[in-house]
Amino acid sequence: FFDQNPVGRLVTRATNDVEVLNEMFTELLINLFKDIFILLGIVVVLVHINWKLALVSFIVIPLTAWATMTFRLKARDAFRLVRLKIAKINSSLNENITGMRVVQIFNRQEENYRRFSEINHENFLANMQQIKVFAVFRPLIEIIGSFGVALLIWYGGGKVISETLSLGSLVAFLSYIQMFFRPIRDLSEKYNIMQAAMASSERIFLLLDKKPVIKDLPKPMRPQRVRGEVEFRGVWFAYQPDNWVLRDINFLVKPGESVAIVGATGAGKTSIINLLERFYEPQRGEIKIDGINIAQMERSFLRSQIGLVMQDVFLFAGDIKGNIRLGNEEISDERLIAMAKVVNAHQFIEKLPQGYDEEVKERGITLSVGQRQLLSFARALAFDPRILVLDEATANIDTETESLIQEALFKLMEGRTSIIIAHRLSTIRHCDRILVMHKGRIVEEGSHSQLLRKKGLYYGLYQLQYKR
Repeated sequence: FFDQNPVGRLVTRATNDVEVLNEMFTELLINLFKDIFILLGIVVVLVHINWKLALVSFIVIPLTAWATMTFRLKARDAFRLVRLKIAKINSSLNENITGMRVVQIFNRQEENYRRFSEINHENFLANMQQIKVFAVFRPLIEIIGSFGVALLIWYGGGKVISETLSLGSLVAFLSYIQMFFRPIRDLSEKYNIMQAAMASSERIFLLLDKKPVIKDLPKPMRPQRVRGEVEFRGVWFAYQPDNWVLRDINFLVKPGESVAIVGATGAGKTSIINLLERFYEPQRGEIKIDGINIAQMERSFLRSQIGLVMQDVFLFAGDIKGNIRLGNEEISDERLIAMAKVVNAHQFIEKLPQGYDEEVKERGITLSVGQRQLLSFARALAFDPRILVLDEATANIDTETESLIQEALFKLMEGRTSIIIAHRLSTIRHCDRILVMHKGRIVEEGSHSQLLRKKGLYYGLYQLQYKR
């Protein structure tokens, strides 16, 4: 879902669209009921004074209804387009502000400004289309109202001259008919709010009505104890139909065993992790933990048993402690500090002015890449998972920090099932087994020394990295 929906679009629905809907409830509904009651009251009074004159006055109602229906169709399309363009603007802003460093490094300011100007101009044109529709509707209602008054004067004036209607009744009718069109004019002014709200509500309900692709069973399983055995059995997976990323993946990781997965970019390594965490579901095959299909497990329980350390570490605005604890108050400060010491993060944290209370800016921009990676190690360890997954976790670490990480990795993996994805073969040579992937398949399996003796794909990767 999040792959297919840009952040800007979702933020627009959660803020702009909800605000438009709020405006309808606060400004429109109360006045809408008031105007409807006034219209009904005036109709009763007109019929009571002179039903024939009332019928003449009501001739304009079908014209008003026709104008309103025509406007409704035109306005809805215009307002839908406006909401779409606003979402596009927000997506562009989010992308450019988030990636501002890349924009500046590659001197893309003018080009990105030009693209934003195009999107902004599209938004301007959409708003102008909306204004044009409303600019026709409002005067049309005024003309219809004036036509109704003219018709009443023509018909009623003839009756006054022929002395079948008193002048006082005609004047009263004119006053009431002007009062009759006043709420209609008010409704026409508020109709743009209503149409905007309708367009926004459609988008909001499209989001609310979206059914989760991956959901728990009515009674999901929560095993009391997880040993950490991981099995992939005949797993096939594709992000797009028939474009297979994984093809017939079969392997078993025993409890406490460390297994590395290597291969060229695009071989399908990270997709294995995505399936294990149930971010996606395989089209064929089964993934089991301790012999239980993970589709039968509660997702929150499943993910609580897997500690994932990614290459691209995300830190939240807050402090160091908050980014290790992530709101879990069961993790005490003492345990938190102990875990930081295990992964050698304590050394740099205690040098910070506020230590563990040091403020972390948005996305951890004030910390180095290596420091952010060490924090992610401490975070994973603090939650004490039975299965540890490292997805290119040491790719951004400098040589000095890597030696600290290597020391910490043995402590991290001790007593845990470990699955390590890495390009740098130096980080995995001590793993119990290494799986070599190529084009979505496991093509080689064995220890570091065994694979080197085979002189196959792994040997080629090793030669590429260490050949001098």
